[in-house]
Amino acid sequence: MTSKVTYLGNLRTQCVHLKSGNSFITDAPLDNNGKGEAFSPTDTVATGLASCMLTVMGIKARDLEVDLTGSYAEVTKIMASNPRRISKIGVVLHMSTSPDEKIKTKLEQTAKTCPVLYSLHPDIKKDVTFVWA
Repeated sequence: MTSKVTYLGNLRTQCVHLKSGNSFITDAPLDNNGKGEAFSPTDTVATGLASCMLTVMGIKARDLEVDLTGSYAEVTKIMASNPRRISKIGVVLHMSTSPDEKIKTKLEQTAKTCPVLYSLHPDIKKDVTFVWA
């Protein structure tokens, strides 16, 4: 088992990563009867995409002896209705360094092979932008 998710009531869950014990809560968003006091489940999906991209880029950057410490992503999630679903995820990756073009290309291609990106439904539009220092 990877995690345990417990419904706490009032449209809130607690999610625990079993190996580490780390946890976070989710709330239903304001536009879906919730309080919006924490990540919604769909927020975690969109955020997971950016986290995955930065992680696989970090692996490749380490192999290329490039330090990406301080790089960050800005994530925008757009919802659609009928059925309610994620229709678009925008990710702007702000990179803390500016290596040569060959390395930038390798890192950008690596980001676009992250497992979360491949796992998202093809109908979800993915808009990914890289901003190099």
